[in-house]
This record gives sequence, C-alpha cells and structure tokens, in this order.
Amino acid sequence: MVDVEVIAATQVERPGDDEIARLCRAACARLGIAEGHIAVEFVDAQRIAELNAGHRGKEGPTDVLSFPIDGLEGQQGVPRELGDIVICAAETADIREAIVHGTLHLLGMDHESDDGEMLALQDELMAEAR
Repeated sequence: MVDVEVIAATQVERPGDDEIARLCRAACARLGIAEGHIAVEFVDAQRIAELNAGHRGKEGPTDVLSFPIDGLEGQQGVPRELGDIVICAAETADIREAIVHGTLHLLGMDHESDDGEMLALQDELMAEAR
C-alpha cells in the first residue's frame, strides 16, 4: 500500500488526512504503483516561494511543488520513497486537484512535455473523486 503522511506547517482549511491519502493512492493505482511513501506538506506563501526559487529558479509563490525521491524503480527490498508534495493553499484554487497534480508529477508525469496525458488523467481522477 502507498503510505501517505500529511504535514501541516500552517493552519489551513484542507481535506482530511484520509481523503488526502485516498487521492494520492488513486493516482498511484492508475499508474500501477502499489507501494511506497508520499509526504504531503501544507506551507505558507513565503515558504513555497523560497522552494520555488531554490528548486525551479522562479520567483514568487506557486500552488504545488513535487520533489520525487526514489523514482519509479526504487531499490529492491527497500520501501520506495516516492517523494514529497508541497502545497500552498493560499495559491491553490482546488487543494484536492493540487494533491492529484503533485502526485502525478511524483510518478514521472509532466504536463509541460507530454501531449496532454497528465492533465487528461488528472481530470479523470478528479471526476472519479467527486
């Protein structure tokens, strides 16, 4: 099973931990990932702006950032660390969508380089989650 850890560095209105885990697991299941660990952290605009500048070279806050760790292969016999998703609720129109979006990025999808597959899958997952 994919283990999902939720860290709330700031007090924000957000889905409950069970729903966050369900959204992450649904995205993983669609891509055939049955095991691993994902951390989802909620931060303020200042913190996500720092991360955005440090890791992407872009100024200002953004809605969601993903930091893959082990990739899809992982190491044999070692629990796979899929990575971290960092969300700024103040910059996000739909937190649930940001969770799915971040998870798909952790799993190797990239809407900036594919032919619309990631965003199409995101739309399907969101429709199923409603």
